[in-house]
Amino acid sequence: MSNLKQQLYVQCREYIRSHEAEIRTAISEAQEAANEESKSSAGDKFETGREVMQQEIDLNLTRLGEVNKLKEALEKIPFDITSDTIQPGSVVKTSNGNYYLAIGAGKLNVDGSTYYSISPAAPIGTQLSGLKVGDQFNFNGKDYKIEWVS
Repeated sequence: MSNLKQQLYVQCREYIRSHEAEIRTAISEAQEAANEESKSSAGDKFETGREVMQQEIDLNLTRLGEVNKLKEALEKIPFDITSDTIQPGSVVKTSNGNYYLAIGAGKLNVDGSTYYSISPAAPIGTQLSGLKVGDQFNFNGKDYKIEWVS
């Protein structure tokens, strides 16, 4: 894997780790809040508070599942591709931005350059897939030209 690809991959892994930690903290805090609820004279306030906390936990468990899907998708990205054709794992420079086809991790910076980590299934990812240096396409009203692929 090239140094650039390795750095982008590591940043994607950190993005996942960070989101996973944030979600686990939110689940823990919601569980703690639910456990601290005490029955009050307001009747069913206790049950309502616990239900709200349970909904918060369920929402975060769903988010955690999505993060796990990202983790699995990233683990499937080939490290050693050396193709002229854009595919998962490719780093692509276009006339309108640089992209890393891996997972939707957003904006990443390596050595002062910005790369957008996108899923191959994202709309621009599907546009890029299969293209080669010199190919052109239009996305959201902008013309793109593939300048290099790694």
